Amino acid sequence: MTYAGWAMIALFFVILLLLTKPMGQWLFALYEGRRTPLHVALGPIETGFYKLSGIDPSAEQGWRKYAIHMLIFNAALLLLTYAILRTQAWLPWNPQGFANLAPDLAFNTAVSFTTNTNWQSYSGESTMSQFSQMVGLTIHNFASAATGVALAFALFRGFARRQMSTIGNFWADMTRVTIYLLLPISIVYAIFLMASGVPQTLAGSIDATTIEGAKQVISLGPVASQEAIKMLGTNGGGFFNANSAHPFENPGAITNFVQMLSIFVIGFGLTWCFGKAVGNTKQGWAILMSMIVMVLIGVIVCYSQEAAGNPIFHHLGVPGGNMEGKEVRFGMAASTLFAVVTTDASCGAVNAMHDSFTALGGMIPLINIQLGEVVVGGVGAGIYGFLLFAILAVFVAGLMVGRSPEYVGKKIEAREVKLAVLAIAVLPLVILGFTAVSAVLPAGLAGPLNKGPHGFSEILYAFSSAVGNNGSAFAGLTASTPYYDGLLGVAMWIGRFFIIIPMLAIAGSLAAKRYVPAGAGSFPTTGLLWIGLLIGIILIVGGLTFLPGLALGPIADHLAMIRGQLF
Repeated sequence: MTYAGWAMIALFFVILLLLTKPMGQWLFALYEGRRTPLHVALGPIETGFYKLSGIDPSAEQGWRKYAIHMLIFNAALLLLTYAILRTQAWLPWNPQGFANLAPDLAFNTAVSFTTNTNWQSYSGESTMSQFSQMVGLTIHNFASAATGVALAFALFRGFARRQMSTIGNFWADMTRVTIYLLLPISIVYAIFLMASGVPQTLAGSIDATTIEGAKQVISLGPVASQEAIKMLGTNGGGFFNANSAHPFENPGAITNFVQMLSIFVIGFGLTWCFGKAVGNTKQGWAILMSMIVMVLIGVIVCYSQEAAGNPIFHHLGVPGGNMEGKEVRFGMAASTLFAVVTTDASCGAVNAMHDSFTALGGMIPLINIQLGEVVVGGVGAGIYGFLLFAILAVFVAGLMVGRSPEYVGKKIEAREVKLAVLAIAVLPLVILGFTAVSAVLPAGLAGPLNKGPHGFSEILYAFSSAVGNNGSAFAGLTASTPYYDGLLGVAMWIGRFFIIIPMLAIAGSLAAKRYVPAGAGSFPTTGLLWIGLLIGIILIVGGLTFLPGLALGPIADHLAMIRGQLF
């Protein structure tokens, strides 16, 4: 570890904190449906969309109708993407003549991008046409991110509204978030990336001659436009197989720093927006501080483990930290911070190979995903995942003070607690269940590159990433098989929508409740005690659930390394 590395990490958090309130204010304007400065130029687009589609943005929806419309929209996009991938050989903008995708790979990819997971069982530059990249995949980067923010708005209204049966309009929320937030920032962001050296072209590839005289084909494409929304929308799917380790996606230290900021900025802003929505910005700051503490814990552990390096190599006379799988142009601090950020935010973009991290260093990204998008999470998904744990935490606090639990003026009763537990339980049930099956079936065991606990970690990471809608991989698992394509696709769908439905039911239940003012026996939910309780509940639930799996994987791998054994 170096002072320069810690200075870069500190600067990262300082800038994020400075951006939190401005981003939160912009999000709150969209949450309320108020005019913004961009309405002058973009307002006609929004109005035109409503007229063409026959949508009345003022027509409020109950939670069931909100959920049905959301599911229909995402299912329709999934089918569209599947059709594009299965027919890309006959569609335009395919300069390299790529073939149609196999049914299992097309299914996996369509589900992956629909659910904001962006898991990739393929190499983008050698599989996807420009049309597939732009129309089949990039459209999901906007739609899935906007869906997440819209769902967060719906839950905010559940807490903020008083004795109402509606939680907003899905189509209005989606449209406003896309037009006034994601699209304008992505345009500016893409221009910055192009100026930094990221390609933006419909050309398929160029031929180059290396210094040694060999011929090389260098893939090109509309990279900058996809890269911008990939990061901003916490999607993570790379145009190239190497993802953000590729110089055409992430040319240098400045773009790397900006990409990390863009992964977190909307998630941080949503915490302030939540506080403003419920009439107490301290509530939002308390959630943000909880998130930051958990991110810092992950950064400290991961950076220290990678800086410590491998003792086996030290005994062989090779000193220093673990640079295997990391880009020299980023260095150890930026690589480990990126790994923590991308898994804390359910982004999944990578600028280093997590499979090459030390056992405990690689365990941090794995734990981040397993905690269920609650550290910062995907845009929208993180804050509503965090609020599910807040409901559970305030229930425990209510038991401690001997009265019915309350949170931001709403009484938390049996229905809300049961629904929160149901949503939280989805992840461990599917992650551990599918991992257990794959660890014994021949089709599952054919995937890991390594044997022993490291191979088990590769399987566990894959299903954690799929169910947690993260999309990053340990990079040692061969997932481009019908078995993994199919099972990971099912896992991604369950991990996204089997959490959303209970969450929306909670929003509808809370919106119908009356406001309950805080009393003398109410548990405070803005101070250090609340932050500690909230973090404790998240870590205890995650620890108790996943500790056995972690013990069989990265912890066993670490103990074996200490004894001189590698896998």
